[in-house]
Amino acid sequence: MGRTEYYHDPSAPKANTLIPASNLLVVDENGAILLQRRRDTGQWALPGGAQDIGESAAQCAVRECEEETGIIAEITGFLGVYSNPAHIVEYTDGEIRQQYEAVYIGRPVGGAPTVNDEADGVRWALPDDLAALDIHPSMHEQIGHYLSGAYPYVG
Repeated sequence: MGRTEYYHDPSAPKANTLIPASNLLVVDENGAILLQRRRDTGQWALPGGAQDIGESAAQCAVRECEEETGIIAEITGFLGVYSNPAHIVEYTDGEIRQQYEAVYIGRPVGGAPTVNDEADGVRWALPDDLAALDIHPSMHEQIGHYLSGAYPYVG
């Protein structure tokens, strides 16, 4: 399923759904951040996705991380809630979603970087390497809050 992201774009379509989702910002012992390159947009992003019925937001973040990157992680903190009504994601199936993400901080405890049907790249990026990567502004915002210590964020 393809997707188009709109970020503070006045031409964005009107949202028709609001789905709880979780991201996991995983940091290794060297301070590198785990990123996946999304097959649907080609941009680097934190692992994350929609919450399933029967799981908590934190469980969702851990599950999505392993599914999308191959890295098993544990949660060590909470970065914030990101619910920007100016961030719209349009899917080819007609769903138009307003962004809503609970973002956790974690550390790796197992696994290995693995590509899959959602991510065609997985890597650890040091903070100084982030500017050279194509990262969506919403992900830059989340990573920036982590790096600056400006969390927990609620917005």
